Amino acid sequence: MVTLIDEAVEAGAGFCRACEVAGIDRRTYRRWLDRDTGEVRKDARPDTPRMRPSQALRPEERELILLTCQLPRFADMPPSQIVPALADQGVYLGSESSYYRILHAARQQHERGRARHRSNPTVTSHKATGPNQLWSWDVTYLPSPVRGLYYYLYMIMDVWSRKIVGWEVHESETGELASGLVSRAVLAERCRDTGLVLHADNGSPQRSSTLRVTLDRLGIRTSFSRPRVSDDNPYSESLFRTTKYRHDYPVEGFADLDAARTWVLGFVEWYNIEHHHSAIRFVSPAERHAGLDVQILADRQRVYEAARAQNPARWSGKTRDWTRPDEVWLNPERPAATEPERHQNAS
Repeated sequence: MVTLIDEAVEAGAGFCRACEVAGIDRRTYRRWLDRDTGEVRKDARPDTPRMRPSQALRPEERELILLTCQLPRFADMPPSQIVPALADQGVYLGSESSYYRILHAARQQHERGRARHRSNPTVTSHKATGPNQLWSWDVTYLPSPVRGLYYYLYMIMDVWSRKIVGWEVHESETGELASGLVSRAVLAERCRDTGLVLHADNGSPQRSSTLRVTLDRLGIRTSFSRPRVSDDNPYSESLFRTTKYRHDYPVEGFADLDAARTWVLGFVEWYNIEHHHSAIRFVSPAERHAGLDVQILADRQRVYEAARAQNPARWSGKTRDWTRPDEVWLNPERPAATEPERHQNAS
């Protein structure tokens, strides 16, 4: 800095103006120079010994505060509570700010004990390349005419084909009912001991020991969402949204249990057979589940190719993509490559 100011002055600049541009005071400039030799003084501040303030805590006092904070009775408490608790016992070790500084220096100034932060476990990723490899299930409420009284819709979906492979409506939510539903769905789909993965949330029926025993007996592997992360089970969540946004869904409540079962039966037949699903190239879940979508999509491709051949001027690019999606991911671990697939509308 001194050299630059000297060069500016030699070039004709004013000394005060050069110091102002350099961002230092002229007195600072003169202090940096040795009056006798005119050379720049060495900055001695890093090597200058510093006296410890007389009021500073001694090393043994700092160690005592750290050990006190680590006592079992104080392990869950911040310094703001430890200090007054000790004062009630007639003990003063240091100021509250001293406690914070000491804990920070020891890398212990964070949530401690049971209050410490626990990150969610990494979500498990699954890929399906055909039917009955990966299922997703959940339970949702169906309203009744009585406020606070609900029916419970159990629904299992095949993630690859989006077909509803099992459903039931009951007046309660239990692991025993879920166990029976899964058993009947596996029997209907003939997929026992095939390596099927069943994904679910963390509700009590999903985690019940009764269901766990049934899944082990059927050779089904389990997969669970992270706690309080509903996006980890997007297919079931989206299916329930489609269910409750049907135009004929009785928002005022189902008259009784039989009425709820009758309505859900009609919805499932529509969804599996008539509904053209956007995520599977607008074929029905039943068609994809049975493998009929291969021919359907090939026929659509031929129709589009023939249309372009008949009127090529109307096509500025490629025809619509009717390629069959052969892979479906549940919570893929590759966020950049598969994020669109993860948030793909599962309805």
